[in-house]
Amino acid sequence: MKHEWRKHEKNLYIPKEKPELITVPKHKFLTIKGQGNPNTKEFSDRIEALYSLAYGIRMMPKQGYTPEGYFEYTVYPLEGIWDLTEEGRKLDNLNKEELVYTIMLRQPDFVNEEIVERAFENVRKKKPHKYHKDVKFEEIEDGLCVQMLHVGPYDNEHETFDVMNKFAMENNLERASLLHREIYLSDFRRVEAAKLKTVLRYKVMQNG
Repeated sequence: MKHEWRKHEKNLYIPKEKPELITVPKHKFLTIKGQGNPNTKEFSDRIEALYSLAYGIRMMPKQGYTPEGYFEYTVYPLEGIWDLTEEGRKLDNLNKEELVYTIMLRQPDFVNEEIVERAFENVRKKKPHKYHKDVKFEEIEDGLCVQMLHVGPYDNEHETFDVMNKFAMENNLERASLLHREIYLSDFRRVEAAKLKTVLRYKVMQNG
């Protein structure tokens, strides 16, 4: 049976349009870091490098190698952890050139360093990419978080964060850092801005 994250992991990927408190366990990811405006070719190229490796892993059985524990699955959605440079934090308004990001694609539990390295080798031979060298394989645990579904343009996310911040305050929760995670459920190239669906999430701590 194919593992579909939309069906089997709704709590992590299909939240409602209202804030909720969840605990996010440790997961494996292919990650790549960058800085600057995400509306650029450089950002798109980094996404492309991630997807080429993620599909390289998923398609391994068709290339004649089936990793131990392999199961059929849908590739996970693109995610990003966002921050600002020191300079960007001093500004009153958001300057997208001062954004710092780590974008990533979650990997199934059977994926390990050996499998990732094999995918690197295969993909580099068939379709090398200038950003492959910057992709890392790592485990990330978000732990206790507030999350909510944002529907609409990315530039309106502050409205959803306001609702999340109010929820956190009412529930005696303190934001752990200025970092936040975004999970992109829509393809911005194919979906109009008003209908974009994005999971917004940030780490919190219980006060007292």
